[in-house]
Amino acid sequence: MEKNTVANRTDSFAETCSSIISGVISVFLVFAVIAVPLIYDKSYFNILETKYKCFYMNALVMLTVLLLLGIVMLVIDWKEFQGEHVKKLFASLKPANWKQTFRFADTAVLIFWLASAISTLQSEYLYESFWGNEGRYSGLFLMTLYVVMYFVVSRLWRGNKLVMQAFFAAGLIVCYVGITDYFQLDILHFRGKIKPEQSTIFTSTIGNINTYTAYVALVMGAAAAMFATAKGWLKTCWYYLCMVVAFFAIIMGCSDNAYLALGALFALLPLLVFRSRKGVVRYLVMAATFATVIQCIDFINQAYADMVIGLDSLFQILVNLPGLLAIVVLLWCLTAAVALYFRKQEKADVAALLAGKTQEQKEKSKVTLIRIWLGLILLGTIVLVIMLLDANALGNGSRYGSLGNYLVFNDNWGTMRGYIWRKSLELYAAFPFMHKLFGFGPDTFGIMTTQSFMKDMVGTTGQVFDTAHNEYLQFLLTIGPIGLAAYLCFLFGNGWKMAKYWIHQNAHGPKMTGAAGLAAEKSACVIGCLFAVICYCAQALVNLNLPIATPVMWVLMSVGVASSRDK
Repeated sequence: MEKNTVANRTDSFAETCSSIISGVISVFLVFAVIAVPLIYDKSYFNILETKYKCFYMNALVMLTVLLLLGIVMLVIDWKEFQGEHVKKLFASLKPANWKQTFRFADTAVLIFWLASAISTLQSEYLYESFWGNEGRYSGLFLMTLYVVMYFVVSRLWRGNKLVMQAFFAAGLIVCYVGITDYFQLDILHFRGKIKPEQSTIFTSTIGNINTYTAYVALVMGAAAAMFATAKGWLKTCWYYLCMVVAFFAIIMGCSDNAYLALGALFALLPLLVFRSRKGVVRYLVMAATFATVIQCIDFINQAYADMVIGLDSLFQILVNLPGLLAIVVLLWCLTAAVALYFRKQEKADVAALLAGKTQEQKEKSKVTLIRIWLGLILLGTIVLVIMLLDANALGNGSRYGSLGNYLVFNDNWGTMRGYIWRKSLELYAAFPFMHKLFGFGPDTFGIMTTQSFMKDMVGTTGQVFDTAHNEYLQFLLTIGPIGLAAYLCFLFGNGWKMAKYWIHQNAHGPKMTGAAGLAAEKSACVIGCLFAVICYCAQALVNLNLPIATPVMWVLMSVGVASSRDK
Protein backbone atom coordinates (compact mmCIF):
# COMPACT_ATOMS: atom_id res chain seq x y z
CA MET A 1 0.00 0.00 0.00
CA GLU A 2 2.86 2.35 0.86
CA LYS A 3 4.56 1.60 -2.47
CA ASN A 4 1.36 2.46 -4.34
CA THR A 5 1.10 5.74 -2.45
CA VAL A 6 4.68 6.68 -3.38
CA ALA A 7 4.04 5.75 -7.03
CA ASN A 8 0.89 7.87 -7.07
CA ARG A 9 2.77 10.84 -5.59
CA THR A 10 5.50 10.38 -8.21
CA ASP A 11 2.99 10.28 -11.06
CA SER A 12 1.15 13.28 -9.66
CA PHE A 13 4.39 15.27 -9.46
CA ALA A 14 5.33 14.38 -13.05
CA GLU A 15 1.84 15.29 -14.25
CA THR A 16 1.91 18.64 -12.45
CA CYS A 17 5.35 19.52 -13.82
CA SER A 18 4.30 18.54 -17.34
CA SER A 19 1.14 20.67 -17.14
CA ILE A 20 3.03 23.73 -15.90
CA ILE A 21 5.70 23.46 -18.59
CA SER A 22 3.11 22.91 -21.31
CA GLY A 23 1.17 25.95 -20.10
CA VAL A 24 4.24 28.18 -20.30
CA ILE A 25 4.95 26.94 -23.83
CA SER A 26 1.32 27.60 -24.82
CA VAL A 27 1.64 31.23 -23.74
CA PHE A 28 4.79 31.60 -25.84
CA LEU A 29 3.19 29.99 -28.89
CA VAL A 30 0.06 32.12 -28.74
CA PHE A 31 2.13 35.28 -28.34
CA ALA A 32 4.43 34.25 -31.20
CA VAL A 33 1.67 33.60 -33.75
CA ILE A 34 -0.06 36.87 -32.84
CA ALA A 35 2.77 39.30 -32.17
CA VAL A 36 5.26 38.38 -34.90
CA PRO A 37 2.92 39.00 -37.85
CA LEU A 38 1.15 42.02 -36.33
CA ILE A 39 3.87 44.00 -34.55
CA TYR A 40 5.45 47.06 -36.22
CA ASP A 41 7.24 50.21 -35.10
CA LYS A 42 8.18 52.79 -37.72
CA SER A 43 6.11 51.81 -40.71
CA TYR A 44 8.10 49.56 -43.07
CA PHE A 45 11.45 51.19 -42.32
CA ASN A 46 12.43 48.83 -39.48
CA ILE A 47 9.79 46.14 -39.80
CA LEU A 48 12.34 43.33 -40.24
CA GLU A 49 14.31 44.33 -37.14
CA THR A 50 11.12 44.79 -35.11
CA LYS A 51 9.74 41.34 -35.88
CA TYR A 52 13.14 39.70 -35.47
CA LYS A 53 13.53 41.23 -31.99
CA CYS A 54 9.96 40.30 -31.10
CA PHE A 55 10.53 36.64 -31.91
CA TYR A 56 13.95 36.17 -30.33
CA MET A 57 13.02 38.08 -27.16
CA ASN A 58 9.86 36.03 -26.81
CA ALA A 59 11.82 32.80 -27.34
CA LEU A 60 14.52 33.78 -24.85
CA VAL A 61 11.94 34.70 -22.22
CA MET A 62 10.23 31.34 -22.68
CA LEU A 63 13.51 29.42 -22.42
CA THR A 64 14.54 31.40 -19.34
CA VAL A 65 11.23 30.71 -17.58
CA LEU A 66 11.42 27.03 -18.48
CA LEU A 67 15.00 26.83 -17.21
CA LEU A 68 14.06 28.39 -13.87
CA LEU A 69 11.05 26.10 -13.55
CA GLY A 70 13.26 23.14 -14.42
CA ILE A 71 15.73 24.03 -11.66
CA VAL A 72 12.93 24.33 -9.11
CA MET A 73 11.42 21.01 -10.21
CA LEU A 74 14.86 19.37 -10.13
CA VAL A 75 15.39 20.46 -6.51
CA ILE A 76 11.94 19.20 -5.50
CA ASP A 77 12.58 15.92 -7.28
CA TRP A 78 15.87 15.36 -5.43
CA LYS A 79 14.30 16.16 -2.07
CA GLU A 80 11.03 14.31 -2.46
CA PHE A 81 11.81 11.46 -4.88
CA GLN A 82 15.61 11.05 -4.71
CA GLY A 83 15.98 12.37 -8.26
CA GLU A 84 13.92 9.60 -9.84
CA HIS A 85 12.58 11.78 -12.66
CA VAL A 86 15.94 13.38 -13.40
CA LYS A 87 17.58 9.95 -13.64
CA LYS A 88 14.93 8.81 -16.14
CA LEU A 89 15.46 11.94 -18.21
CA PHE A 90 19.22 11.53 -18.45
CA ALA A 91 18.87 7.81 -19.10
CA SER A 92 16.84 8.61 -22.22
CA LEU A 93 19.66 10.88 -23.44
CA LYS A 94 22.35 8.18 -23.28
CA PRO A 95 23.83 7.23 -26.69
CA ALA A 96 22.45 3.72 -26.32
CA ASN A 97 18.91 5.13 -26.25
CA TRP A 98 19.28 7.67 -29.07
CA LYS A 99 17.31 5.51 -31.50
CA GLN A 100 14.28 5.73 -29.23
CA THR A 101 14.89 9.36 -28.21
CA PHE A 102 15.65 10.94 -31.59
CA ARG A 103 13.71 10.16 -34.72
CA PHE A 104 14.84 10.69 -38.29
CA ALA A 105 13.71 14.33 -38.49
CA ASP A 106 15.20 15.10 -35.06
CA THR A 107 18.58 13.76 -36.14
CA ALA A 108 18.33 15.71 -39.39
CA VAL A 109 17.67 19.02 -37.66
CA LEU A 110 20.61 18.43 -35.29
CA ILE A 111 22.86 17.84 -38.30
CA PHE A 112 21.40 20.99 -39.87
CA TRP A 113 22.37 22.99 -36.78
CA LEU A 114 25.80 21.35 -36.54
CA ALA A 115 26.51 22.16 -40.21
CA SER A 116 25.44 25.76 -39.57
CA ALA A 117 27.75 25.95 -36.53
CA ILE A 118 30.72 24.55 -38.48
CA SER A 119 29.92 26.94 -41.33
CA THR A 120 29.99 29.84 -38.88
CA LEU A 121 33.28 28.77 -37.28
CA GLN A 122 35.09 28.30 -40.61
CA SER A 123 33.67 31.49 -42.14
CA GLU A 124 35.88 34.52 -42.77
CA TYR A 125 32.98 36.52 -41.31
CA LEU A 126 32.34 34.75 -38.02
CA TYR A 127 30.54 37.67 -36.32
CA GLU A 128 28.31 38.32 -39.32
CA SER A 129 27.58 34.59 -39.71
CA PHE A 130 26.51 34.29 -36.09
CA TRP A 131 24.22 37.33 -36.01
CA GLY A 132 23.27 37.66 -39.68
CA ASN A 133 23.56 41.43 -39.29
CA GLU A 134 24.90 41.90 -42.83
CA GLY A 135 21.97 39.96 -44.25
CA ARG A 136 18.45 39.40 -42.96
CA TYR A 137 19.29 38.38 -39.35
CA SER A 138 19.06 34.66 -40.18
CA GLY A 139 22.46 33.80 -38.75
CA LEU A 140 23.47 30.96 -36.44
CA PHE A 141 21.85 32.70 -33.45
CA LEU A 142 18.38 32.64 -35.00
CA MET A 143 18.86 29.12 -36.39
CA THR A 144 19.80 27.96 -32.89
CA LEU A 145 16.61 29.47 -31.49
CA TYR A 146 14.58 27.72 -34.20
CA VAL A 147 16.11 24.33 -33.37
CA VAL A 148 15.87 24.72 -29.60
CA MET A 149 12.27 25.89 -29.90
CA TYR A 150 11.47 22.90 -32.11
CA PHE A 151 12.77 20.42 -29.53
CA VAL A 152 11.14 22.20 -26.59
CA VAL A 153 7.72 22.39 -28.24
CA SER A 154 7.77 18.98 -29.94
CA ARG A 155 8.91 17.23 -26.74
CA LEU A 156 7.26 19.14 -23.89
CA TRP A 157 4.08 20.71 -25.27
CA ARG A 158 0.82 18.80 -24.81
CA GLY A 159 -1.32 20.67 -27.28
CA ASN A 160 -3.72 23.56 -26.99
CA LYS A 161 -6.35 24.43 -29.60
CA LEU A 162 -5.99 28.14 -28.78
CA VAL A 163 -2.68 28.26 -30.66
CA MET A 164 -4.20 27.51 -34.07
CA GLN A 165 -7.19 29.76 -33.44
CA ALA A 166 -4.88 32.62 -32.44
CA PHE A 167 -2.87 31.97 -35.59
CA PHE A 168 -6.01 32.26 -37.74
CA ALA A 169 -7.25 35.36 -35.91
CA ALA A 170 -3.94 37.16 -36.49
CA GLY A 171 -3.89 35.88 -40.06
CA LEU A 172 -7.31 37.37 -40.79
CA ILE A 173 -6.13 40.77 -39.55
CA VAL A 174 -3.01 40.63 -41.72
CA CYS A 175 -5.09 39.56 -44.74
CA TYR A 176 -7.70 42.26 -44.12
CA VAL A 177 -5.08 45.01 -44.06
CA GLY A 178 -3.47 43.55 -47.17
CA ILE A 179 -6.79 43.51 -49.03
CA THR A 180 -7.45 47.15 -48.10
CA ASP A 181 -3.97 48.00 -49.36
CA TYR A 182 -4.95 46.45 -52.71
CA PHE A 183 -7.72 49.05 -52.77
CA GLN A 184 -5.03 51.64 -51.83
CA LEU A 185 -6.91 52.67 -48.69
CA ASP A 186 -3.69 52.67 -46.59
CA ILE A 187 -5.57 52.32 -43.29
CA LEU A 188 -2.27 52.08 -41.37
CA HIS A 189 -0.89 55.21 -43.09
CA PHE A 190 2.31 53.43 -44.08
CA ARG A 191 2.51 54.09 -47.79
CA GLY A 192 2.71 57.86 -47.53
CA LYS A 193 6.07 57.44 -45.81
CA ILE A 194 7.78 55.56 -48.65
CA LYS A 195 8.63 56.44 -52.24
CA PRO A 196 5.56 56.43 -54.54
CA GLU A 197 7.22 54.05 -57.01
CA GLN A 198 7.78 51.54 -54.16
CA SER A 199 4.39 51.87 -52.49
CA THR A 200 2.84 48.86 -54.24
CA ILE A 201 5.59 46.40 -53.28
CA PHE A 202 4.91 46.79 -49.55
CA THR A 203 1.68 45.75 -47.88
CA SER A 204 -0.14 44.99 -44.63
CA THR A 205 1.86 44.57 -41.40
CA ILE A 206 4.38 42.26 -43.10
CA GLY A 207 6.31 44.44 -45.54
CA ASN A 208 7.47 43.26 -48.97
CA ILE A 209 4.72 41.55 -50.99
CA ASN A 210 6.88 38.42 -51.40
CA THR A 211 7.11 38.00 -47.63
CA TYR A 212 3.43 38.89 -47.27
CA THR A 213 2.33 36.10 -49.61
CA ALA A 214 4.75 33.71 -47.87
CA TYR A 215 2.90 34.40 -44.61
CA VAL A 216 -0.54 34.26 -46.24
CA ALA A 217 0.47 30.90 -47.76
CA LEU A 218 0.77 29.55 -44.21
CA VAL A 219 -2.72 30.77 -43.34
CA MET A 220 -4.17 29.51 -46.62
CA GLY A 221 -2.60 26.04 -46.36
CA ALA A 222 -3.72 25.51 -42.77
CA ALA A 223 -7.24 26.87 -43.32
CA ALA A 224 -7.87 24.90 -46.53
CA ALA A 225 -6.66 21.61 -45.05
CA MET A 226 -8.65 22.07 -41.85
CA PHE A 227 -11.77 23.06 -43.81
CA ALA A 228 -11.46 19.96 -45.98
CA THR A 229 -11.37 17.71 -42.90
CA ALA A 230 -13.34 19.64 -40.26
CA LYS A 231 -16.11 17.99 -38.24
CA GLY A 232 -18.96 20.15 -37.01
CA TRP A 233 -20.65 22.95 -38.91
CA LEU A 234 -19.28 25.78 -36.72
CA LYS A 235 -15.65 24.78 -37.25
CA THR A 236 -16.30 24.13 -40.93
CA CYS A 237 -17.71 27.65 -41.40
CA TRP A 238 -14.82 29.21 -39.48
CA TYR A 239 -12.13 27.47 -41.52
CA TYR A 240 -14.03 28.20 -44.73
CA LEU A 241 -14.06 31.91 -43.86
CA CYS A 242 -10.32 31.87 -43.15
CA MET A 243 -9.68 30.02 -46.43
CA VAL A 244 -11.76 32.45 -48.53
CA VAL A 245 -10.09 35.51 -47.00
CA ALA A 246 -6.67 33.91 -47.56
CA PHE A 247 -7.55 33.22 -51.21
CA PHE A 248 -8.46 36.87 -51.74
CA ALA A 249 -5.36 38.06 -49.88
CA ILE A 250 -2.84 35.84 -51.64
CA ILE A 251 -4.11 36.84 -55.10
CA MET A 252 -4.34 40.54 -54.23
CA GLY A 253 -0.81 40.32 -52.83
CA CYS A 254 0.37 40.40 -56.46
CA SER A 255 3.43 38.21 -55.86
CA ASP A 256 4.48 35.38 -58.15
CA ASN A 257 5.48 33.05 -55.29
CA ALA A 258 1.76 32.58 -54.58
CA TYR A 259 1.44 30.32 -57.65
CA LEU A 260 3.75 27.71 -56.17
CA ALA A 261 1.93 27.67 -52.81
CA LEU A 262 -1.44 27.33 -54.53
CA GLY A 263 -0.13 24.61 -56.83
CA ALA A 264 1.24 22.59 -53.93
CA LEU A 265 -2.01 22.94 -51.99
CA PHE A 266 -4.33 21.86 -54.81
CA ALA A 267 -1.99 19.10 -56.03
CA LEU A 268 -1.13 17.42 -52.72
CA LEU A 269 -4.21 17.89 -50.52
CA PRO A 270 -6.24 15.19 -52.38
CA LEU A 271 -3.64 12.56 -51.45
CA LEU A 272 -5.00 12.79 -47.91
CA VAL A 273 -8.57 14.08 -48.13
CA PHE A 274 -9.66 11.77 -50.97
CA ARG A 275 -9.67 8.97 -48.41
CA SER A 276 -13.25 9.94 -47.57
CA ARG A 277 -16.25 11.05 -49.58
CA LYS A 278 -16.58 14.14 -47.46
CA GLY A 279 -13.00 15.03 -48.31
CA VAL A 280 -13.72 14.77 -52.05
CA VAL A 281 -16.75 17.06 -51.74
CA ARG A 282 -14.88 19.56 -49.58
CA TYR A 283 -12.02 19.63 -52.09
CA LEU A 284 -14.46 20.37 -54.91
CA VAL A 285 -15.98 23.14 -52.78
CA MET A 286 -12.48 24.52 -52.27
CA ALA A 287 -11.73 24.47 -56.01
CA ALA A 288 -15.08 26.07 -56.86
CA THR A 289 -14.52 28.70 -54.18
CA PHE A 290 -11.09 29.57 -55.55
CA ALA A 291 -12.53 29.99 -59.06
CA THR A 292 -15.29 32.16 -57.58
CA VAL A 293 -12.72 34.32 -55.79
CA ILE A 294 -10.88 34.88 -59.09
CA GLN A 295 -14.17 35.84 -60.75
CA CYS A 296 -15.01 38.24 -57.91
CA ILE A 297 -11.60 39.90 -58.22
CA ASP A 298 -12.23 40.31 -61.94
CA PHE A 299 -15.52 42.07 -61.17
CA ILE A 300 -13.75 44.25 -58.57
CA ASN A 301 -10.97 45.20 -60.98
CA GLN A 302 -13.53 46.28 -63.57
CA ALA A 303 -15.80 48.17 -61.15
CA TYR A 304 -12.97 49.91 -59.27
CA ALA A 305 -10.32 50.11 -61.97
CA ASP A 306 -9.23 53.59 -60.89
CA MET A 307 -8.92 52.55 -57.25
CA VAL A 308 -7.28 49.12 -57.07
CA ILE A 309 -3.64 48.29 -57.76
CA GLY A 310 -4.58 45.69 -60.36
CA LEU A 311 -3.14 42.30 -61.20
CA ASP A 312 -0.33 41.27 -63.50
CA SER A 313 1.48 38.10 -64.61
CA LEU A 314 -0.22 34.71 -64.19
CA PHE A 315 -3.14 35.92 -62.08
CA GLN A 316 -4.00 38.38 -64.84
CA ILE A 317 -4.06 35.44 -67.26
CA LEU A 318 -6.45 33.56 -64.96
CA VAL A 319 -8.72 36.57 -64.52
CA ASN A 320 -8.88 37.08 -68.29
CA LEU A 321 -9.51 33.39 -68.96
CA PRO A 322 -12.28 33.02 -71.59
CA GLY A 323 -15.45 31.58 -70.10
CA LEU A 324 -14.30 32.04 -66.48
CA LEU A 325 -17.86 32.59 -65.26
CA ALA A 326 -18.98 29.42 -67.02
CA ILE A 327 -16.13 27.50 -65.35
CA VAL A 328 -17.24 28.79 -61.94
CA VAL A 329 -20.85 27.68 -62.54
CA LEU A 330 -19.67 24.30 -63.86
CA LEU A 331 -17.49 23.67 -60.80
CA TRP A 332 -20.34 24.43 -58.39
CA CYS A 333 -22.71 22.19 -60.39
CA LEU A 334 -20.12 19.41 -60.35
CA THR A 335 -19.73 19.80 -56.59
CA ALA A 336 -23.48 19.57 -56.04
CA ALA A 337 -23.77 16.52 -58.32
CA VAL A 338 -20.93 14.67 -56.58
CA ALA A 339 -22.39 15.49 -53.16
CA LEU A 340 -25.80 14.10 -54.16
CA TYR A 341 -24.21 11.00 -55.65
CA PHE A 342 -22.21 10.32 -52.50
CA ARG A 343 -25.31 10.75 -50.37
CA LYS A 344 -27.03 8.00 -52.37
CA GLN A 345 -23.90 5.85 -52.02
CA GLU A 346 -23.96 6.28 -48.25
CA LYS A 347 -27.53 4.99 -48.12
CA ALA A 348 -26.49 2.03 -50.26
CA ASP A 349 -23.55 1.37 -47.88
CA VAL A 350 -25.89 1.35 -44.89
CA ALA A 351 -28.17 -1.13 -46.66
CA ALA A 352 -25.16 -3.31 -47.53
CA LEU A 353 -23.94 -3.20 -43.93
CA LEU A 354 -27.32 -4.25 -42.63
CA ALA A 355 -27.28 -7.08 -45.12
CA GLY A 356 -23.98 -8.27 -43.67
CA LYS A 357 -21.78 -7.24 -46.58
CA THR A 358 -18.25 -5.93 -46.00
CA GLN A 359 -16.81 -2.50 -46.72
CA GLU A 360 -13.94 -3.96 -48.77
CA GLN A 361 -15.23 -2.48 -52.04
CA LYS A 362 -15.52 0.95 -50.44
CA GLU A 363 -11.90 0.81 -49.29
CA LYS A 364 -10.75 -0.27 -52.75
CA SER A 365 -12.52 2.71 -54.34
CA LYS A 366 -10.64 5.10 -52.03
CA VAL A 367 -7.29 3.59 -53.00
CA THR A 368 -8.24 3.70 -56.68
CA LEU A 369 -9.18 7.39 -56.45
CA ILE A 370 -5.86 8.29 -54.83
CA ARG A 371 -3.95 6.28 -57.43
CA ILE A 372 -5.79 8.09 -60.20
CA TRP A 373 -4.83 11.42 -58.61
CA LEU A 374 -1.20 10.33 -58.34
CA GLY A 375 -1.33 9.42 -62.01
CA LEU A 376 -2.66 12.89 -62.85
CA ILE A 377 0.16 14.51 -60.85
CA LEU A 378 2.72 12.35 -62.67
CA LEU A 379 1.14 13.17 -66.03
CA GLY A 380 1.13 16.88 -65.24
CA THR A 381 4.78 16.71 -64.20
CA ILE A 382 5.73 14.96 -67.46
CA VAL A 383 3.83 17.57 -69.50
CA LEU A 384 5.56 20.39 -67.62
CA VAL A 385 9.00 18.84 -68.18
CA ILE A 386 8.27 18.46 -71.91
CA MET A 387 7.14 22.09 -72.12
CA LEU A 388 10.30 23.28 -70.31
CA LEU A 389 12.53 21.25 -72.62
CA ASP A 390 10.65 22.50 -75.66
CA ALA A 391 10.80 26.14 -74.53
CA ASN A 392 14.47 26.09 -73.46
CA ALA A 393 16.43 23.31 -75.19
CA LEU A 394 14.54 23.58 -78.48
CA GLY A 395 13.96 27.34 -78.30
CA ASN A 396 10.21 27.19 -78.87
CA GLY A 397 9.18 29.47 -76.01
CA SER A 398 7.24 31.81 -78.29
CA ARG A 399 4.63 29.15 -79.07
CA TYR A 400 3.37 29.32 -75.45
CA GLY A 401 2.42 32.99 -75.58
CA SER A 402 2.36 34.74 -72.20
CA LEU A 403 3.20 31.46 -70.45
CA GLY A 404 6.59 31.64 -72.16
CA ASN A 405 7.66 34.19 -69.54
CA TYR A 406 7.49 31.39 -66.97
CA LEU A 407 8.77 28.53 -69.11
CA VAL A 408 11.86 30.15 -70.67
CA PHE A 409 14.74 30.42 -68.18
CA ASN A 410 17.15 33.29 -68.69
CA ASP A 411 18.64 36.14 -66.67
CA ASN A 412 15.35 38.04 -66.75
CA TRP A 413 13.28 35.13 -65.45
CA GLY A 414 11.35 35.86 -62.26
CA THR A 415 12.28 39.54 -61.90
CA MET A 416 16.00 38.81 -62.46
CA ARG A 417 15.98 35.69 -60.31
CA GLY A 418 17.42 33.83 -63.27
CA TYR A 419 20.48 36.08 -63.13
CA ILE A 420 21.16 35.71 -59.42
CA TRP A 421 20.59 31.94 -59.54
CA ARG A 422 23.09 31.57 -62.38
CA LYS A 423 25.67 33.75 -60.61
CA SER A 424 25.08 31.86 -57.35
CA LEU A 425 25.89 28.51 -58.96
CA GLU A 426 28.99 30.01 -60.60
CA LEU A 427 30.03 31.37 -57.21
CA TYR A 428 29.53 27.99 -55.53
CA ALA A 429 31.59 26.26 -58.24
CA ALA A 430 34.51 28.57 -57.42
CA PHE A 431 34.37 27.89 -53.65
CA PRO A 432 37.37 26.23 -51.93
CA PHE A 433 36.80 22.72 -50.57
CA MET A 434 35.66 23.65 -47.02
CA HIS A 435 33.20 26.23 -48.35
CA LYS A 436 31.90 23.67 -50.82
CA LEU A 437 31.13 21.42 -47.85
CA PHE A 438 29.88 23.95 -45.29
CA GLY A 439 29.19 27.13 -47.22
CA PHE A 440 30.41 30.69 -46.77
CA GLY A 441 28.62 31.24 -43.44
CA PRO A 442 24.92 31.61 -42.48
CA ASP A 443 23.26 34.66 -44.04
CA THR A 444 26.45 35.96 -45.68
CA PHE A 445 25.05 35.83 -49.21
CA GLY A 446 25.07 39.63 -49.51
CA ILE A 447 28.74 39.76 -48.56
CA MET A 448 29.55 37.22 -51.29
CA THR A 449 27.69 39.04 -54.04
CA THR A 450 29.04 42.50 -53.26
CA GLN A 451 32.59 41.17 -53.06
CA SER A 452 32.45 38.98 -56.15
CA PHE A 453 30.33 40.64 -58.84
CA MET A 454 28.94 43.91 -57.48
CA LYS A 455 29.60 45.94 -60.64
CA ASP A 456 28.16 43.31 -62.98
CA MET A 457 25.14 42.79 -60.72
CA VAL A 458 24.20 46.46 -60.58
CA GLY A 459 24.94 46.99 -64.26
CA THR A 460 22.84 44.01 -65.35
CA THR A 461 19.92 44.13 -62.91
CA GLY A 462 20.00 47.65 -61.49
CA GLN A 463 19.82 46.30 -57.95
CA VAL A 464 21.89 44.64 -55.22
CA PHE A 465 20.95 41.06 -54.28
CA ASP A 466 21.68 40.18 -50.66
CA THR A 467 19.70 36.93 -50.88
CA ALA A 468 19.40 34.24 -53.56
CA HIS A 469 15.59 34.54 -53.70
CA ASN A 470 15.54 30.77 -53.30
CA GLU A 471 15.75 29.48 -49.74
CA TYR A 472 17.33 26.16 -50.75
CA LEU A 473 19.92 27.70 -53.06
CA GLN A 474 20.76 30.20 -50.33
CA PHE A 475 21.36 27.37 -47.86
CA LEU A 476 23.60 25.62 -50.40
CA LEU A 477 25.88 28.67 -50.59
CA THR A 478 25.75 29.70 -46.94
CA ILE A 479 25.73 26.42 -44.96
CA GLY A 480 26.70 23.96 -47.71
CA PRO A 481 25.15 20.79 -49.19
CA ILE A 482 25.34 18.91 -45.87
CA GLY A 483 23.27 21.55 -44.10
CA LEU A 484 20.85 21.82 -47.04
CA ALA A 485 20.35 18.04 -47.25
CA ALA A 486 19.75 17.87 -43.49
CA TYR A 487 17.19 20.69 -43.70
CA LEU A 488 15.33 18.93 -46.52
CA CYS A 489 15.36 15.65 -44.56
CA PHE A 490 14.01 17.51 -41.54
CA LEU A 491 11.12 18.93 -43.58
CA PHE A 492 10.36 15.65 -45.34
CA GLY A 493 10.71 13.53 -42.21
CA ASN A 494 8.30 15.60 -40.16
CA GLY A 495 5.93 15.99 -43.09
CA TRP A 496 5.82 12.22 -43.52
CA LYS A 497 5.27 11.73 -39.78
CA MET A 498 2.37 14.19 -39.67
CA ALA A 499 0.76 12.67 -42.78
CA LYS A 500 1.02 9.13 -41.35
CA TYR A 501 -0.45 10.26 -38.03
CA TRP A 502 -3.40 11.94 -39.74
CA ILE A 503 -4.10 8.90 -41.94
CA HIS A 504 -3.99 6.57 -38.92
CA GLN A 505 -6.27 8.77 -36.80
CA ASN A 506 -8.84 9.15 -39.58
CA ALA A 507 -8.79 5.58 -40.84
CA HIS A 508 -12.11 4.79 -39.12
CA GLY A 509 -13.61 8.26 -38.76
CA PRO A 510 -13.38 9.01 -34.99
CA LYS A 511 -16.43 10.45 -33.28
CA MET A 512 -16.44 13.86 -31.67
CA THR A 513 -16.98 12.70 -28.08
CA GLY A 514 -14.63 11.98 -25.21
CA ALA A 515 -11.08 10.93 -25.98
CA ALA A 516 -11.98 10.55 -29.66
CA GLY A 517 -13.00 14.22 -29.73
CA LEU A 518 -9.59 15.22 -28.39
CA ALA A 519 -7.92 12.99 -30.99
CA ALA A 520 -9.98 14.71 -33.69
CA GLU A 521 -8.81 18.12 -32.46
CA LYS A 522 -5.19 17.01 -32.62
CA SER A 523 -5.73 15.43 -36.01
CA ALA A 524 -7.15 18.68 -37.44
CA CYS A 525 -4.21 20.62 -36.01
CA VAL A 526 -1.75 18.16 -37.57
CA ILE A 527 -3.13 18.38 -41.11
CA GLY A 528 -3.40 22.18 -40.81
CA CYS A 529 0.23 22.51 -39.76
CA LEU A 530 1.31 20.00 -42.42
CA PHE A 531 -0.18 21.96 -45.31
CA ALA A 532 0.90 25.30 -43.90
CA VAL A 533 4.48 23.99 -44.01
CA ILE A 534 3.97 22.46 -47.47
CA CYS A 535 2.73 25.77 -48.90
CA TYR A 536 5.64 27.61 -47.27
CA CYS A 537 8.18 25.14 -48.67
CA ALA A 538 6.72 25.44 -52.17
CA GLN A 539 6.91 29.24 -52.30
CA ALA A 540 10.41 29.14 -50.76
CA LEU A 541 11.68 27.99 -54.18
CA VAL A 542 11.48 31.62 -55.31
CA ASN A 543 11.49 33.49 -52.01
CA LEU A 544 13.59 34.61 -49.05
CA ASN A 545 14.12 33.16 -45.60
CA LEU A 546 13.19 36.07 -43.33
CA PRO A 547 12.48 36.28 -39.59
CA ILE A 548 8.94 37.42 -40.43
CA ALA A 549 7.15 34.43 -41.98
CA THR A 550 9.86 31.84 -41.25
CA PRO A 551 9.49 31.90 -37.41
CA VAL A 552 5.77 31.23 -37.83
CA MET A 553 6.59 28.27 -40.11
CA TRP A 554 8.92 26.81 -37.46
CA VAL A 555 6.24 27.33 -34.80
CA LEU A 556 3.62 25.50 -36.89
CA MET A 557 6.08 22.71 -37.71
CA SER A 558 6.77 22.26 -33.99
CA VAL A 559 3.07 22.39 -33.11
CA GLY A 560 2.23 19.79 -35.78
CA VAL A 561 4.96 17.41 -34.60
CA ALA A 562 3.93 17.83 -30.95
CA SER A 563 0.30 17.12 -31.83
CA SER A 564 1.29 13.96 -33.73
CA ARG A 565 3.38 12.64 -30.86
CA ASP A 566 2.36 9.17 -29.64
CA LYS A 567 2.89 9.99 -25.94
